[in-house]
Amino acid sequence: MRFLVDECTGVRVADWLREQGHEVFSVYQEARGITDDVIIKQAFNENWILITNDRDFGEKVYRDKLPHKGIILLRLQDERSTNKIDVLQRLFSVYLEQIPDRFTVVTETKVRFRTKL
Repeated sequence: MRFLVDECTGVRVADWLREQGHEVFSVYQEARGITDDVIIKQAFNENWILITNDRDFGEKVYRDKLPHKGIILLRLQDERSTNKIDVLQRLFSVYLEQIPDRFTVVTETKVRFRTKL
């Protein structure tokens, strides 16, 4: 799969995704400081699934009605990279095929999917 990893999500997550065989664009490594509007447009135009910790993307999708190819919002109590990777690993082991074109909210204990508007 193709993932665009938001700057706030981190390099270690991007590196882990690459190790798993995914194609990855890391904002932190490749385009540090770009705006959320540029990120969501790039993700859509280039067919990336966005992984982020930034709740603003929910507003961009549901209030501003910006299109996307899939967003994973990590709403975690523990923001350490190791926890992000553990949560993504559990998510992918069960739900990988359900992620494209959905807004997915993930916590340490729950997964919630929303389809596009």
